[in-house]
Amino acid sequence: MPTVSIPRDPLFAALGRKFTDDEFQDLCFEFGIELDEAVEEPVKVTKTRGSAQGEPELEVIYKIEVPANRYDILCLEGLSRALNVFLENTARPEYTHLPPPKGGLLSMTVEPATAQIRPFIVCAVLRDCTFDERSYNSFLDLQDRMHHNVCRRRTLVAIGTHDLDTLTPPFRYRALPPKEINFVPLAQERAFDAEELFAHYGASNSPLKKFLPILEGSPVYPVVMDAADRVLSLPPIINGEHSRIGPGTRNVLIECTCTDYYKGLVVLNTMVAMFSQYSAKPFSVEPMTIHYPNGESHNTGGQQMSGKTETTPSLTKHKLSAKIDYIQRAIGLTPEQLPKERIPLLLHKMMLDAELDASGESVLVGVPITRPDVMHACDVMEDVAVAYSFNKIPREVAPVQCVGSQQPLSRLTDLMRLEMAEAGFTEALTFALCSHDEAFKNMRRVDTGMQAVVISNPKTVEFQVCRTSLLPGLFKTFGSNKQNPLPWRLFEVSDTAHLDPSSDVGASNRRRLAAVYSDSHTSGFEIVHGLVERALQMLSLAPAEYGVRPGDDPTYLGGRCAEIFLTKSNTRVGSFGTVHPEVLEMFELEFPTSAVELDLEAFLQIGVEGFEQVLQSPDPASVVTSKAPAAGEFTVGEFDLKALKEQEAAEMKKKIEENALKAKQKEKEEDERIAKMQALEAQGVKVAGGMHKFDASEVDVHGGNATADDFLDAFGM
Repeated sequence: MPTVSIPRDPLFAALGRKFTDDEFQDLCFEFGIELDEAVEEPVKVTKTRGSAQGEPELEVIYKIEVPANRYDILCLEGLSRALNVFLENTARPEYTHLPPPKGGLLSMTVEPATAQIRPFIVCAVLRDCTFDERSYNSFLDLQDRMHHNVCRRRTLVAIGTHDLDTLTPPFRYRALPPKEINFVPLAQERAFDAEELFAHYGASNSPLKKFLPILEGSPVYPVVMDAADRVLSLPPIINGEHSRIGPGTRNVLIECTCTDYYKGLVVLNTMVAMFSQYSAKPFSVEPMTIHYPNGESHNTGGQQMSGKTETTPSLTKHKLSAKIDYIQRAIGLTPEQLPKERIPLLLHKMMLDAELDASGESVLVGVPITRPDVMHACDVMEDVAVAYSFNKIPREVAPVQCVGSQQPLSRLTDLMRLEMAEAGFTEALTFALCSHDEAFKNMRRVDTGMQAVVISNPKTVEFQVCRTSLLPGLFKTFGSNKQNPLPWRLFEVSDTAHLDPSSDVGASNRRRLAAVYSDSHTSGFEIVHGLVERALQMLSLAPAEYGVRPGDDPTYLGGRCAEIFLTKSNTRVGSFGTVHPEVLEMFELEFPTSAVELDLEAFLQIGVEGFEQVLQSPDPASVVTSKAPAAGEFTVGEFDLKALKEQEAAEMKKKIEENALKAKQKEKEEDERIAKMQALEAQGVKVAGGMHKFDASEVDVHGGNATADDFLDAFGM
């Protein structure tokens, strides 16, 4: 949700009372928003007139999280108004049109060329406004927030605000070549043509630089002009200096150029609704007429605007209805807890007009221009729940009794992740998207056009297709972590995406397990093979139920590639081998590497005998009564794993006892050798030999007097 900064003291003044932070936090929760934090910040000065001199004055700012679709509470004016209506301190405002001035409504004529770049425009006038410095800055802040929110960084809508008293109506919305647009931009001292202006902003650190790509490359740029050919704005980049507004501006022209006509109306309505309270007649606005050209040029973007004359803004309330019993059931309240007569009153607190229909079975709702988020009966129900207070809705235990459990595929995934980690491999989590070369060329694989899901408009070459294998991501991880000590062991259990004509969306995911091993002196083929055997053993597969045969995957070396298959159905479920040197070179890997990739979903789909026991959690009763597996027996249920650990502990104890016995025997033999050496030395004999001591005079390179029996006896034979 977006976070807005609202000054605390002006907000409390608008609400007519002061709150502690906790009290205001409770009010926010009741209204469906959240007070994130309270901070001290310098008081804002007029943005277009420089900064304050000397030490800045501080004020408390509330950082408030608001729903992304509540454009009406993005500023101090809108939030204070909504909270006042919610607290029933004031009535809902009624927005009205001012009568046309002498000479009729102001007009904006749209030229056909604008259809090439930004086809639509909507306009309005705020008359006799009285801004102070704070309300003026709030006006500018709301424009910025709208630009970042519903306007999608000015790509859908761009807002221009102008001092009407400096302009000469009627107005024209045109599209001209960049060289033909010449004006003094806001905050500049000389005139630029549009081409020079783009070069100027492109070479600087201006915040407007990020908006230049919206128009760059177009043969024409949109421009709003008055009857004297003065440039009001070059949307969506910047306004002209001539019509610049300030705190003293009395009559404000608001124009919104857009590629989405509906969004343009929403933005215009929001700007008008928030700041028409500063007009001489609060909540009133002077409409303007928009003349679209004849022909087919502006029948675009889902709109048929060619030849039409539109009056904006439209203040008509959108009508919808919602069933009373639906509202009560969805919230979880009985008719006694939420009487139908109370529902319109609750909706009034949310700034909606509401009344019961003649039958009393539905509520009729009039949605004002400030609430474009209310589009369906479910939105009405949500507002009733907010106004009723979520804290007051009774909490009841659901009448349905059921036992939740983990999905089999997720259960299998967790088991295999645990086994890979216990085998000494480190888990990696790589991107689900990769480049086309990484998926095919770098892996020495051919793209048949029927394998990979291709991204139609990738923003970067690194994310062109959905991965069809987990191995490229693991190889890239190796390449980015070469500083780590060898050997390298990585694994990943995740999804790959594949074209699938049988799927309703044309593609499907497959859960796979991949592991890679790399070392300086060995490819680790035997280690990966052992890992495969361990994984299949954990899946309760008997040796006769699976097999390994020579494979032909070009990612691996010929003769060092194997396929894993199930003997009963001859189904291929994976492959492993020593990675081909060309693949290693593509991923900039220096050391021999082996890899394995298994399709885990294959085991779920083919129903391997005994595999279901792997995925089931044990019955608590069976944990108490079941016997531990016999020596050498291996199963995978949670109880069996516990028994296996007990068996391993017993085997370890036995091994320790055997080692102690061997050490004692070795110590005895050493004592005997020492005794023999001492006996020979006592007889004046030169003693030689390592483990077996003997008389050196009996064995000599020049010939001694020992017999063969003496030689064998010397070595304990």
